[in-house]
Amino acid sequence: MARIDIPKREDAPAESKPILDKVDKMLGFVPNLHRIMSISPNAISGWATLMASLSKTLDVKTRDGIALAVSEADGCDYCLAAHSFTARSLAKIPMDEIELNREGRSSEPKREAAVAFARALIETRGKVSDAQFAAVKNAGWTDANIVEMIALTAQYVLTNFMNNAVQTPIDFPEVSPAKATQG
Repeated sequence: MARIDIPKREDAPAESKPILDKVDKMLGFVPNLHRIMSISPNAISGWATLMASLSKTLDVKTRDGIALAVSEADGCDYCLAAHSFTARSLAKIPMDEIELNREGRSSEPKREAAVAFARALIETRGKVSDAQFAAVKNAGWTDANIVEMIALTAQYVLTNFMNNAVQTPIDFPEVSPAKATQG
């Protein structure tokens, strides 16, 4: 049970409704996370603006890989379910690649460097080692790409924290829980 009452879509503040409409158009429904964030038009607008800007960076499979690695490292079961769903249905990423991404790995070497770097950002609270930083650069990512990876990681931390703190009920097909949260 969520720690905050999840409003019905029609009960969201008027300022939040255009964002909820965009989410609905993209996914075919408005997830619990977005309905919770809609309580604060400023919070959902900030998230949507960041997401829209960062959706123009990197390629979709790398962005999804980063989302999965970050959500696993943060122990966010809601985001793991959401990102697994969107990775499968929108980006057409096979399940074996999704599982690798959750571990901070990939079957594609350049993408693996990005996904591993994002996971390292979480595990080290941003204090990655020189070797971890060099690995992502040596894989062929530019400085701008690295800045984008850091920004994407922060974007996913926002939703991970929101879901973990609020205990958002999962409304996507469930996946195995994050290893970090298994007892």
